[in-house]
Amino acid sequence: MEQVNNRSIEEFKSYGYAEDILPKSPDKRDWGIFNYITVWMGAVHNLMSYMTVAGFFVLGLSVPQVLWAVMTAAIIVSIGYVLNGYAGTKYGIGYSMLLRSSFGVKGSVLPAICRGLIAGVVFFGTKTIIGAQSFNVIFTKIFPSYMDMVPGFNFIGLDFPTMISYIFLWVLTVGLFLGGMEILSLFSKWSSPIIYIFIVGAAIWAISVAGGFGPIFDYVPAEPTSSPLVFIACVSALVSNWGGPVVNIADLTQRAKTDKAPAIGLPIGMLASYILFGITSVGLLVGTQIAFGVEGFNIVAAIDQIGNPFIVIVLLLTLNIASTSYVVFGNLLPSGLQMTALFPKLFNVKTAAILTAIIGTMILPWKLVNGTQALYMFYSFIGSMYGPITGIMLASFFLERKRKLDLSTIYLKKGDNGEYKSGYNVVACAVLVISFFITLSGAIFKDVAVLAAISKSAFLSGLIISGVLYALTYRLNKQTIVHTDEPITTV
Repeated sequence: MEQVNNRSIEEFKSYGYAEDILPKSPDKRDWGIFNYITVWMGAVHNLMSYMTVAGFFVLGLSVPQVLWAVMTAAIIVSIGYVLNGYAGTKYGIGYSMLLRSSFGVKGSVLPAICRGLIAGVVFFGTKTIIGAQSFNVIFTKIFPSYMDMVPGFNFIGLDFPTMISYIFLWVLTVGLFLGGMEILSLFSKWSSPIIYIFIVGAAIWAISVAGGFGPIFDYVPAEPTSSPLVFIACVSALVSNWGGPVVNIADLTQRAKTDKAPAIGLPIGMLASYILFGITSVGLLVGTQIAFGVEGFNIVAAIDQIGNPFIVIVLLLTLNIASTSYVVFGNLLPSGLQMTALFPKLFNVKTAAILTAIIGTMILPWKLVNGTQALYMFYSFIGSMYGPITGIMLASFFLERKRKLDLSTIYLKKGDNGEYKSGYNVVACAVLVISFFITLSGAIFKDVAVLAAISKSAFLSGLIISGVLYALTYRLNKQTIVHTDEPITTV
């Protein structure tokens, strides 16, 4: 692990860079293995993840196939964390600045906008509206006439009770983020045990009312399938759900005390969490389907079948805690960092995150998640951005740069273009655009079988296409600075 000296940090700071995006000095690297194990353990059990797995059954996967899909996604995400987080650990820099090494100082704006502004905004909005819909159930349990408030009210497709629930969760999520990294770290650390206690209890109840594990594993979907393409599409959808954190995992690994902390902690946390997530999601969704015939494997409706208002409220609050943790760490934080890097004189991380939350509402997210088909289209769109960005970053760092960075070509004075004459790594930018259109084109040209298959597994397809293309073409770059064997800004 390279350590950046304080003189270099002060020099970079004098160029006008905000404190949040400067390299982390040793005294600010305070995350150990346990922090990385727990950072996503609670967030795994979020409402959108359960909705995604519910879609697996709708698409025809059997219980064993669903469990294999869940664990395959967990392995892929874990590998992505370790590989894409390595540079952040080694140099103490976050995603927004790491992009400059792959795309150029000016070229980094393109993937930064894709991840921070577009994907971050969309993810914030969709996860918040999903959470708001669950709060409708919570508030109805407390106030039985809650959903009858202001009948006939319609605000761009949003009824009054859901609007109130959305505003409540919006304020809660943004308020938590504004509390700072210390509060966020404590929230992640202590919310996970609470989530696990209640979600495991709910899964045990669902398996029990279904008659045990036997009926669960014997369950056959209404339209079963054995197509490997459907299986791959399901895996890719769940990976896309975690594609954002995979892309910007350096925002967390830059705080690592040692090289081993994230390399050990992140895979352990993700794999252990997903083993339990696989069991609980299958138990809850299939168990309630067998016992009550819940339509469309709706996770909120499944929990509502428990009957006991107190338990229903606690369980839905538990899942919302997980979703909030994911929104904060996986969306508001990276979005804030991207906008701070792009417009350091206009924003800091907190003000940028607030803007993200505002825009996330202005896109009318309640129109984006109105069914399984819409949800998977959303994943196709998101994966078409996340996958190519990740592929280019990995190929650039491991193949082109041989795991060595020169921070003096990343943190520059205003007006300097760094390694590339124009400030753009034209090859990387071109590969990103090409990969995006290839992976998304199947959603438009559905009659072209190959493109349709690529689109359905957008994240994985985009990662492979962009990684291979950039590995084959990066030598076309015309750089103005010759790389040295060692980074000049390290001790």
